[in-house]
Amino acid sequence: MKSKDGITRICLWSGPRNISTTLMYSFAQRDDIVVVDEPLYASYLSSTSAKEYHPGASEIIASQENDGEKVIDWMMGSHDKSLVFFKNMTHHLLDLDRSFMKDVVNVILTRDPTEMIPSFVKVIENPTIGDIGYADHTELQNYFEENNIPYIVLDSKLLLQNTKGVLQQFCDLIGVDFDENMLQWEKGARKEDGVWAKYWYDNIHESIGFMDYKPKSERFPDRYQSLLQSCKGHYRKLLKKALR
Repeated sequence: MKSKDGITRICLWSGPRNISTTLMYSFAQRDDIVVVDEPLYASYLSSTSAKEYHPGASEIIASQENDGEKVIDWMMGSHDKSLVFFKNMTHHLLDLDRSFMKDVVNVILTRDPTEMIPSFVKVIENPTIGDIGYADHTELQNYFEENNIPYIVLDSKLLLQNTKGVLQQFCDLIGVDFDENMLQWEKGARKEDGVWAKYWYDNIHESIGFMDYKPKSERFPDRYQSLLQSCKGHYRKLLKKALR
């Protein structure tokens, strides 16, 4: 879906540890695109208590515009390519004006919380549901449906199990040609990485493409069972809509 200015803006609305950076790296292999890594992160940190426990918070806040409305104005402004991919965390939206969403391609990326939570707590311990985005995802889904805004749902497991097929469906839905280059890349960091990459991106920097799906073998930690139960219903609602 192109905006009136001829630019197709893909807004990925993800939770953390959902292979969102992998998807950003995939789209970055295209010649016709600009990719942007979490432009609303500093706005989120500067507006919430998350700055007290997110690694590198002060550096992140210093690296980006802190006014979320100004960030959105920039996102909706001119860009060097006719296709732009914005990797966002849904919980970074907070109470920002969402009217711009009718003019972008909206994609919700989710992951089974039994797999996501153990990954997240390796970096940030004792998270709340507000830190990991599940309730924010279904709230955003409701907003889209109430306002007749089209949206796409991707699930991390389904994407890894049928990477080429899901990406082809996704590209068809947004009106761009699928590019085989999206399936692989060179090992290492990218220039688009946010300054937080050193805390979160070790695995993606070692990858050369989408990894095969492997279920987690370790037992889910008992201390996070309550959080898991609060996330499951939100995840199931999204999973029904996911491409596969």
